[in-house]
Amino acid sequence: MTVDLFAGIPVRDYAAAAAWYERLLGAPPSFLPNDTEAVWELAKHRYVFIEVRPDHAGHAMHTVFVSDFDARIAQIAERGLEPAGRETYDNGVRKATFRDPDGNEIGFGGGPV
Repeated sequence: MTVDLFAGIPVRDYAAAAAWYERLLGAPPSFLPNDTEAVWELAKHRYVFIEVRPDHAGHAMHTVFVSDFDARIAQIAERGLEPAGRETYDNGVRKATFRDPDGNEIGFGGGPV
């Protein structure tokens, strides 16, 4: 069985959000379904997308668990974005949380060092 995931992020300003997510994710969108959406493929069958939905903007919360946590956070910093917060849980799992211009939260998690 194949499972595809499309995780939506409502935004107010398409251009500002697309530019921010391009910096966060390190690449332009994988495809543009229409004038109000942009889609990034994070891994095979796993996507995040922004969509202009002003009444819902700022309420998304997503975490992407990655095997290259330290490198990923360093690369994002090189592109000019710093996490709004960092956490290390009792089991050693780490999380860095970023907030887009609307306040949507996208975090990256990584295993213990």
